[in-house]
Amino acid sequence: MARTKETRANAAPGAGTIFTLRAIGLVLAARWFFSMSEMKLTTALTAMASSPWACINLVFLFLLIFLPGARAVAERPFHPLPQWLRQALRLFAFLGFLFALWSVGAFVASAGWRRAMQAVAASNGWLVAAPVLYAIVLWICRPLPLWRTNVAARRFAIGRYAVSLDPLTRTVVVWAERRKVGQYDARELSVRWASGSNARATPAPAVAFGAPGKAGASAAPIGAVAAPSLARSAFGVRPKVELLWDSPAAAGHNRQTVFRAALTTEGDRVAARALDTTLRQV
Repeated sequence: MARTKETRANAAPGAGTIFTLRAIGLVLAARWFFSMSEMKLTTALTAMASSPWACINLVFLFLLIFLPGARAVAERPFHPLPQWLRQALRLFAFLGFLFALWSVGAFVASAGWRRAMQAVAASNGWLVAAPVLYAIVLWICRPLPLWRTNVAARRFAIGRYAVSLDPLTRTVVVWAERRKVGQYDARELSVRWASGSNARATPAPAVAFGAPGKAGASAAPIGAVAAPSLARSAFGVRPKVELLWDSPAAAGHNRQTVFRAALTTEGDRVAARALDTTLRQV
């Protein structure tokens, strides 16, 4: 397959994520250095050395600006960052978000809403912008699959898990974010829906699993697979789906759960139905 050449006008997927994170880091660093510039250098260094939060913030800003190991690659459009860096940014952004909310909330409780609004105006809205920036970093680094669902390319995304099916070797590769869970025989995998759901015929995209142009490659008719109803229950519990591996040759590993994911979005539901339909064709 011809691969699109990456140029400045056609950047690899994930470059926008790297740019956004670095921009947020530069904004936070500029505001922090502006606040420290009002103090003397020795006083600022002494205060930073005696403050654990300042050390944490320095590490967070270093990781956010330099992003060690980050690289935009077309094969993993949602994961340009290494897994350790993504987890570290999530942790530091969560701590920063809690600290910002606690600081602003404590100030509002002690000074009142009128003085709080005056402080927001005096800081050019920074008291509101700081928690928002930490929340944006937390949202960008949320758990995501490697790619979006593409039924024609036999790539499925359910929650934070990504499933890739190879029609030539009849193998399935499962990824949990950027970590490879394993490689399995497609004929030994099956989808199990949440127990207690009312089974009904559900339209699902049908794709031939055999090799392109092969006479034995045929797609199941749409709606032929009976999938359970994926609507939320009366208590608001999200339905779940499991990918099971049942290998008669693997002693001690029979009927093993590869992953279990909640179907939170309509895209997850469509991907789960399409994966179930495709695996039944093997």
